[in-house]
Amino acid sequence: MDLIHKVLNIVLPPIALILLLLFLPYFLVSKFISRIKRSINSEKVAGKVVLITGASSGIGEYLAYEYARRGACLALSARREGRLRAVADKARELGSPDVIVIATDISKVEDCERFVNEAMNHFGKLDHLVNNAGVAQIDMFEDCKEISDFATIMNTNFWGSVYASHFAIPHLRKSKGRIVGISSIAGWCSVPRMSFYCASKAAITSFYETLRAECGSDIRITIVTPGVVESEMTRGDFLSKSTERCAKAIVDSACRGDRYLVEPSWARITFLMKVLCPEVLEWWFHRILVAESSKKSN
Repeated sequence: MDLIHKVLNIVLPPIALILLLLFLPYFLVSKFISRIKRSINSEKVAGKVVLITGASSGIGEYLAYEYARRGACLALSARREGRLRAVADKARELGSPDVIVIATDISKVEDCERFVNEAMNHFGKLDHLVNNAGVAQIDMFEDCKEISDFATIMNTNFWGSVYASHFAIPHLRKSKGRIVGISSIAGWCSVPRMSFYCASKAAITSFYETLRAECGSDIRITIVTPGVVESEMTRGDFLSKSTERCAKAIVDSACRGDRYLVEPSWARITFLMKVLCPEVLEWWFHRILVAESSKKSN
């Protein structure tokens, strides 16, 4: 077995490189043509049923408004029922023919089962599941007093999306529907002071990619990796992108049937740096987010 591995270590890299160089031009051209076709034949969501988690604020709120403008029926989920009702009222004004609100803590499996069932009982079908709900933490890992406090982040950002997907999949399979998973560039770009947030987003991205391979063409999955977008978690960050524009880009991408969306698109540079020069990215993050912050605190 060791001999086989040694041979493969020598033979496979050059073969893979040659095949990549031969295949890449064809792949890029076909991908470009496919995108044009999908843009022309973009899905119309008027009358379709969309379930959005974390819809009381931030990206989730503006996703509700964007789907409403396109005539979709909405099931809105979040913990704050009063805030949800305000979002629902505006969604109706913007054109949604039917909106229901379901107060939910998605970190609880029974709540996820309940809100999917309530949506199905009301509408009788489900076309899009938008897993948007998320929480963040900003703190150095070693400064954490109670390590168990970080469980909330995994329970919401990872398990909440897993639970919702589990209960929605049978209904999405019937409608040939779609899952829109809101992850983050933090899933590949490991940002200091956000260790568990980054871990939760890396986990959910990997989950969606695996689920996409399992579901095939029965359920399409669009994985969204936003950069810094203005919300209750990020308000005031100078790189914040308009939440409304971000929501429009997400719905456009989902309706086109895209596999991935990086928004804003320049954030793809961080992935390239992560692959080609991770040392530079780590040095820069440490310098800006760790060393400089330590100086200010002192």
